[in-house]
Amino acid sequence: MTMSNAPLTAAFAGAIAASDPSDDEIAMQTARVAIIDFLACAIAGATDRTTDILIDTLGLLPGQSVLIGRGHKTDPYNAALINAYAGHVLDYDDVHASVRGHPTTVIVPALLAFAAERSFSAKSFVASYVVGLESMARLGLSLGSKHYENGFHATATLGPVGVAAAICHLTGASEHETATALGLAATQASGLRLQFGFDAKPYHAGMAARSGLLAARLAARGFSGAPDFLDNPVGFHSAYAFGAGKPELTVQSWGQPWQIVQPGLTLKAYPCCTASHPVASLGIDLHHEGLTADQIEAITLTYPPGADAALVVTNPTNGIEARFSPEYVFATALLNGALRLDHFDDQPVSDRIMALATRVSRRHDETAPRMSSDPKTRFVVLDIALKDGQTKTRRFDGLPGVTDPSDKFRTATKDSTSFRDIPELVRSMNSEADLALLLSLLNQPSI
Repeated sequence: MTMSNAPLTAAFAGAIAASDPSDDEIAMQTARVAIIDFLACAIAGATDRTTDILIDTLGLLPGQSVLIGRGHKTDPYNAALINAYAGHVLDYDDVHASVRGHPTTVIVPALLAFAAERSFSAKSFVASYVVGLESMARLGLSLGSKHYENGFHATATLGPVGVAAAICHLTGASEHETATALGLAATQASGLRLQFGFDAKPYHAGMAARSGLLAARLAARGFSGAPDFLDNPVGFHSAYAFGAGKPELTVQSWGQPWQIVQPGLTLKAYPCCTASHPVASLGIDLHHEGLTADQIEAITLTYPPGADAALVVTNPTNGIEARFSPEYVFATALLNGALRLDHFDDQPVSDRIMALATRVSRRHDETAPRMSSDPKTRFVVLDIALKDGQTKTRRFDGLPGVTDPSDKFRTATKDSTSFRDIPELVRSMNSEADLALLLSLLNQPSI
């Protein structure tokens, strides 16, 4: 098989190899902000009970790759897996509309793990992250909506390819080596949305980080694999797009602009599933308006078709399940005027919150465009019937988010002096020494 027989895969691999986002100041600065946001989530998630279970089960194999917020090192594959898990375990990490998933918590841990074995500059690290995200996002656009709606978790299925792309870009891999790595990554694509609300969901991010890193390193050693995963009649789109794919979108408009810039990442304002964030913001607004639970008879949430596909829980029993319940999220936001990490821990949900959540129902506006990667297709309408016969209606279009994760970083790290210098470092780092310093700062135990 030659690359001439696989034109789309060749074009994809060629775009990855030829990319140079390092001169795009907006893309690079946006990437730095996203990395700060990820590190906040990973440091906070490093000491989660389930992160401990994962580490205890895997064991710390010898190696030089840093475990974020643990003060330990291990081999690169387990480091990529564990750090990616920690970054996603609180469901507080960023999302991207084209991916319909979480790119940074997959790509950055793999790059950090690889840094223990090969010296490269912080500027190259950031640029390769941009390329990995571009690859993941363009592939997501090309798959269409049925991939996600039919049950796949795009973080897990697109993530290995994004990681392989980032590593190949970083190492200057040839077009053929890159195509082989992408194919090896794609054959490890797995992860089902049925795991939402369980510990297995953040494990998807870990699987993807490890698989993509392994794929790139195998290809670099001459390990063979099909170099035509986008062109083969039984390739990626045949298996995963369910007839809704547009393979040409994989390379169309590559880097013009970079996907990290447009449509860009959403940095989460709340530690729960992104699809529930609009009702969270509406609930907080209504709390500040003085609305109380005693006044409410019933609440109806109206979504466009497909917009609540990730919100698989109606009656959560604990805070982890509650991350995927807009009913719980709205009730918590209205009652408390805020959403905190402790609202989504593994403790049983509050009876007070659930008493209001059970009054929330959902429906779909079948006249609206189906929710897609276009952010303009996302909205929620909130209709509240009050006990005195009056009604209130609120609408939220798009997604809320934060533009500066500085406060989020301080809160997530409990303003620990051990990590306090990280945001400033990430915003300006360029050299190998800068990246080494970042790894040193991350190699400290979280409080």
